Amino acid sequence: MKVTLSALDTSESSFTPLVVIEFAQDVKEETKEWLKNRIIAKKKDGGAQLLFRPLLNKYEQETLENQNLYLVGASKIRMLLGAEAVGLVKECNDNTMRAFTYRTRQNFKGFDDNNDDFLTMAECQFIIKHELENLRAKDEKMIPGYPQAKLYPGKSLLRRLLTSGIVIQVFPLHDSEALKKLEDTWYTRFALKYQPIDSIRGYFGETIALYFGFLEYFTFALIPMAVIGLPYYLFVWEDYDKYVIFASFNLIWSTVILEVWKRGCANMTYRWGTLLMKRKFEEPRPGFHGVLGINSITGKEEPLYPSYKRQLRIYLVSLPFVCLCLYFSLYVMMIYFDMEVWALGLHENSGSEWTSVLLYVPSIIYAIVIEIMNRLYRYAAEFLTSWENHRLESAYQNHLILKVLVFNFLNCFASLFYIAFVLKDMKLLRQSLATLLITSQILNQIVESFLPYWLQRKHGVRVKRKVQALKADIDATLYEQVILEKEMGTYLGTFDDYLELFLQFGYVSLFSCVYPLAAAFAVLNNFTEVNSDALKMCRVFKRPFSEPSASIGVWQLAFETMSVISVVTNCALIGMSPQVNAVFPESKADLILIVVAVEVLASSSPSATIVSFLRPPQPCRTHALLALKFILAFAIPDKPRHIQMKLARLEFESLEALKQQQMKLVTENLKEGPKESGKEKAT
Repeated sequence: MKVTLSALDTSESSFTPLVVIEFAQDVKEETKEWLKNRIIAKKKDGGAQLLFRPLLNKYEQETLENQNLYLVGASKIRMLLGAEAVGLVKECNDNTMRAFTYRTRQNFKGFDDNNDDFLTMAECQFIIKHELENLRAKDEKMIPGYPQAKLYPGKSLLRRLLTSGIVIQVFPLHDSEALKKLEDTWYTRFALKYQPIDSIRGYFGETIALYFGFLEYFTFALIPMAVIGLPYYLFVWEDYDKYVIFASFNLIWSTVILEVWKRGCANMTYRWGTLLMKRKFEEPRPGFHGVLGINSITGKEEPLYPSYKRQLRIYLVSLPFVCLCLYFSLYVMMIYFDMEVWALGLHENSGSEWTSVLLYVPSIIYAIVIEIMNRLYRYAAEFLTSWENHRLESAYQNHLILKVLVFNFLNCFASLFYIAFVLKDMKLLRQSLATLLITSQILNQIVESFLPYWLQRKHGVRVKRKVQALKADIDATLYEQVILEKEMGTYLGTFDDYLELFLQFGYVSLFSCVYPLAAAFAVLNNFTEVNSDALKMCRVFKRPFSEPSASIGVWQLAFETMSVISVVTNCALIGMSPQVNAVFPESKADLILIVVAVEVLASSSPSATIVSFLRPPQPCRTHALLALKFILAFAIPDKPRHIQMKLARLEFESLEALKQQQMKLVTENLKEGPKESGKEKAT
């Protein structure tokens, strides 16, 4: 009988495998046995109380290659108790969202003792990951068989095994049947339709679903810009006097789409329950190291690292390195401009058709160099951020994102700013913007999706040939799946995907008024991006563990910052327009500086925004657009009214329940008081 993930058997001999643990080839048997006993031990004994077995039995190990692979699962009751432990929020029968508890399980919509679909597979795998990561060292001083792998009370065993190289990887398995259904409704049929975001969330979790939800929303939000930009391109393409209107629309658009997204995001995450999930206390990240000591907050023993040492590393090493990289990026940019001058001179001297094509070559080369530099810098930024030794994963991610965003912003947009405000060559700006945008989109599609997919297909063919060569009496369905998936690349998170959208948003919002087709090309790219990213998630990479998320996190702030920069940029472009220049015919450079300075001052405080409306009209009052941006941001609530009401209601009920609990304790204490005094008198 073939073992498939759709089967549901919670007995110890045969259970639904959800997670795979791969040991190194030379791991000692006593280490495996020790970890197995800790995984299957009861919670009260410090175990995870999960189901655990090797992928191959003794007979199959004689026939097949021993891969040191083990399967982990859990019984239904254990999953429900785990759902309560991690704080999953589910919809109740009265349509409210509440934290799930095993005791009140019958009050939740869709729950039935005979129904196995109450928890999604992504939630089940998240629960198993949580339980494995919370296996803590008790009295052990080291990992059995490895004296160099030290342990201390409270240390996560799985993290120590991973950092010591004893465990190579831990990954969740795909469900072949569920994946096929998801693919059929997602990307296998090329049609203009909404993505099945709820199904994506059920299979991959909230973090992945939010990315695809944002990608879809951003793509549709680009359509108005594309629709306006197309006739703009056809009728007033060479008339740069007319770009003021498009720039003004750009300002309002970049603000409204981000504010509306917050509302849509709140709707989704409330429906999924993650908007109400309580934030857990963060444990030290796996790569964090230091001298063992007592945490002053938790009172637990853990590595401690002085913050002043981290600050010294940041300001004396990381910051100078980032500045050096920025300088090198500017140096490469100046080489690009030298190439532009050379190509233009060659074209003017010959005037042939092939030299007119040659005009685009410097921009194409520069775009390729930008992509290479971005990827090389990413590796350096990851190394530096890891070397800074941040205690928490959130701090590590924030420092990494800051480093990468600063470099990518300068590397991708510095040349455009230089052309717009130093050279003031709108024709070259249009050409450079078009070339950089289109080239980067093509390169990203090839490197991120099609090349990994091609490599994965080749590996899949090799695995199938190997399995077909096995003996006919061995059922290798599950074996084939695990071997195939363990060799897949590891999905490193949504960082690169959001970064690509961030840069695309910059290309569209900063300078699209001089190249109105930028939004149209972005829409076309994103329609293919949805399908290529879906293919990547389903067929190229291992299935990632689900991570509950209530928003897109720090990327919301990054997009809003880009939106503010786009306001200043577009206002400066407006200041360069012939209409405004007619007011200041003598000093155009001073005019641009005045416009930008007024915009920055206007955005420095809400009072400045209000005062800007109270002053009498003056020439070059374009900072009213920035005031309008902040008014729109303030006027559009981050959460819809009905969500605000539901959250307020839940908060009220929580406070009332707490009061009743406190009153109950006080009443019990008052009742016990007289009894104790009576006993004392009798004594």
